[in-house]
Amino acid sequence: QVQLVESGGGLVQAGGSLRLSCAASGRTFSRYAMGWFRQAPGKEREFVAAISWHGGSTYYADSVKGRFAISRDNAKSTVYLQMNSLRPEETAVYYCASQKIAYYSGNYYDRRQYDYWGQGTQVTVSS
Repeated sequence: QVQLVESGGGLVQAGGSLRLSCAASGRTFSRYAMGWFRQAPGKEREFVAAISWHGGSTYYADSVKGRFAISRDNAKSTVYLQMNSLRPEETAVYYCASQKIAYYSGNYYDRRQYDYWGQGTQVTVSS
């Protein structure tokens, strides 16, 4: 059974930084693209960032470009999200997810392309 476990969330002041981690198990991690999404109270879950299965390509929502960085360590079956210059409006539960199709790179923004999700980690940015 595939499991994704996020960690690293917490409370940070505006302008601060956090690094989220997502540890995967249950299938060959290196074959699948990975994504990060977030969901604020009362809002839909939205795409934040994604990384290809080989790690050579990364994709970001316009709102986080230049401030967030996604990376992966296939040897550790872990994907990371470094978040800098955080803003209060980015307070949300952050989820990692694994794409459905092995060796596939595309449609990163579409939640339907992901079949496994973590339980989420809360990020709170105070003003």
